[in-house]
Amino acid sequence: MARDMEPVLKRCRALDISPAYLGIMKESRRVGRQNTFRRKLSEYGLQLREKQRVKFIYGLMEKQFRLTFERARKMKGMAGENLLILLELRLDNVMFRMNIGDTRRQARQIVTHGHIFVNGRCVNIPSYVVKPGDVITIRETSKKSPLFQGFKENQRPSPAWLSVDMENLTGTVVRLPEREDIDLPFDESLIVEFYSK
Repeated sequence: MARDMEPVLKRCRALDISPAYLGIMKESRRVGRQNTFRRKLSEYGLQLREKQRVKFIYGLMEKQFRLTFERARKMKGMAGENLLILLELRLDNVMFRMNIGDTRRQARQIVTHGHIFVNGRCVNIPSYVVKPGDVITIRETSKKSPLFQGFKENQRPSPAWLSVDMENLTGTVVRLPEREDIDLPFDESLIVEFYSK
């Protein structure tokens, strides 16, 4: 399985995004690069950078991202919004939004190690798409570990489409997320234009 091993802060600098969107609360210093000249991006360059930003934040590789976009295009509604909704409903992202994991990478690792149950069934596939009404719980033996106890203390606000009970480490998908619920600075229309060529 392919993995992105590039340093996170370096990639954030290249894509001009804040590491806070990934759950990382530190900024990298630009030593000796304050006055570097950047030429203006072309229309294609803007579209490519927007696609790379979304891919990087959600932690997908190109093939997986393309398949998700094709699925979003076939759904009713606007393809760009559908894409972001499908990405938000991935199990690893839902765990991150529930505050189970400081970053999406950590949330993905928690899922792959078999700590997560969806509707009483163990699910270890990070790309599993949850649906409204799904109940997400932590394995009983895992709840006692210091890692999961630490998540109870570090709480971020959860989105309106998720109902989270941090005492019992459970969450319920109340409804599908809407574009207003996604607080990431994306222009999804650029991604649609990129794939329309």
